[in-house]
Amino acid sequence: MPQLQNKIAIVTGAGGGFGEGVAQAYVREGARVVVADINAEAARRVASALGEHASAFTCDVTQKSQVEALVQHCVNTFGAPDIVVNNAGTTHKNRPMLEVDEATFDKVFAVNVKSIFHMTHAILPLMRQKGGGVILNVGSVAGIRPRPGLSWYNASKGAVNLLSKSMAVELGPENIRVNAICPVMGVTGLFEDFMGLPDTPQNRAKFIATIPMGRFATPTDVAAAAVFLASDAAEFFTGIEFPVDGGRTI
Repeated sequence: MPQLQNKIAIVTGAGGGFGEGVAQAYVREGARVVVADINAEAARRVASALGEHASAFTCDVTQKSQVEALVQHCVNTFGAPDIVVNNAGTTHKNRPMLEVDEATFDKVFAVNVKSIFHMTHAILPLMRQKGGGVILNVGSVAGIRPRPGLSWYNASKGAVNLLSKSMAVELGPENIRVNAICPVMGVTGLFEDFMGLPDTPQNRAKFIATIPMGRFATPTDVAAAAVFLASDAAEFFTGIEFPVDGGRTI
């Protein structure tokens, strides 16, 4: 039997990369998924490929009204969500901390952290009515073992990782589980920004050398964690920083 049969999920940042991988895996495991992304064309592409169990929605997760509209779209299309994956994220280019301007800092924290504030306000009343739910926040190994040159990004993901633990403690008695999925770098749209270098085999090798298993994270890796943590098999798992990192944080 599929692991997420008849579950309803929202996945943000699902127009590509890790989020697309999660959306694909969720539909394959029996869930109905709202594919949310700021890029309308990307969201439509992913949802169209997934068929009738997926629906696209264009959303800037930094805007409260748009997040509320996203959740309402889920309710109207499939029903109240059982699972929310806060995957949308951004970074600044890898560079010395004083070279990151205030506008970029604000955007990183708005997309990576404040978006979870907006989503939590929108979904908690619905999950409480249903008697439980699962919230998965995509943090990062950057919030556990930071790399130089990404200080403000590291800080934002550290906030996501700790927020997930705090939410888990507060919401556990209500059967709402909250976990942080913490991937190592993957070859996504943010890859060159993370490296701060041109994407060449030589530069990739420098970063791969820090990962014991010798490769970057893939959408399939992140999706496997997201399926397990949202499934009934993980019913006693909450407040975890779940590294998907090939040993990077060891």
